[in-house]
Amino acid sequence: MSAGARLQRDLVSGIWRLVHEDGLRPGDRIVESRLAERLRVSRTPVRAAIDALAAEGYIERLKNRGVRLLHKPAEDAASDTVHERDELLQQISQDRNLQRLPDDVTETQIMRRYDLSRIEANRILERLSALGVLERKLGYGWRFLDSLQDLKARAEAYAFRIVVEPAALLQPGFALPKPWAVNMRRRHEHVLASEWSYGSSIGFFEMNAEFHAGLAEASGNRYFADVVRRQNQLRRLINYQWRHGRERVETNCREHLEILKKLEDGDNEMAALLLRQHIMNASNLPTPFGDGNPDHSAK
Repeated sequence: MSAGARLQRDLVSGIWRLVHEDGLRPGDRIVESRLAERLRVSRTPVRAAIDALAAEGYIERLKNRGVRLLHKPAEDAASDTVHERDELLQQISQDRNLQRLPDDVTETQIMRRYDLSRIEANRILERLSALGVLERKLGYGWRFLDSLQDLKARAEAYAFRIVVEPAALLQPGFALPKPWAVNMRRRHEHVLASEWSYGSSIGFFEMNAEFHAGLAEASGNRYFADVVRRQNQLRRLINYQWRHGRERVETNCREHLEILKKLEDGDNEMAALLLRQHIMNASNLPTPFGDGNPDHSAK
């Protein structure tokens, strides 16, 4: 299979995963630019994947009105491959958090450790790179980037976020994009209405990360947006190991929705206070490192 064909297959799987995560129904609109952003690719390959789905009758292009979902396959059929890759990501994140994986790794090491083909190993390494937790070395191999792998680093990151993220909501140029707010509300409500399992951790963290990054971007200040995206990268692997269960998931979603409601009402001062408390609550959750059962917060 060519690299282009593999990319399109991966993007189709990714699109269906996002469709199910967002709880989209036939007739709902799909925004190409948002798909590209969430899948971390340019719009050109996303457009090609959508064209392929349109040719199969799943999606319809509307003249000058974007893309509409016509129908979708069963969730199990659409997401088996995605779930398998998410499980592998969770295993890698756990091994990294428990220092079973060194800072520098090779494709061959990943192949042997996880019983993968060379193509599969390269694909997961490229995905980790796209997620901002790994980079290709100038010579041979790959290197994990910094992450919050000790209590001191975690405490410093939370102290930083408690100052920066609420301040982003109070910037003079703050403007909440309505389509983004609608999308976030729907996705959070979908999580609240769905069953929870450990395998849901990756999708849950990515939704959280997009929420915090989206608020920073709405500030109208590129520097707020940059630092929050960087914080998301730092905490990604740790937070793929969600261990707080359903109750904390519900608390997280409801706190996000309350912040969103205050922003929609124009009460940014209260939204900033709620966001500060929200981050403080997450910082106080227990976080044992290196015990084989990491208890990190996806906040």
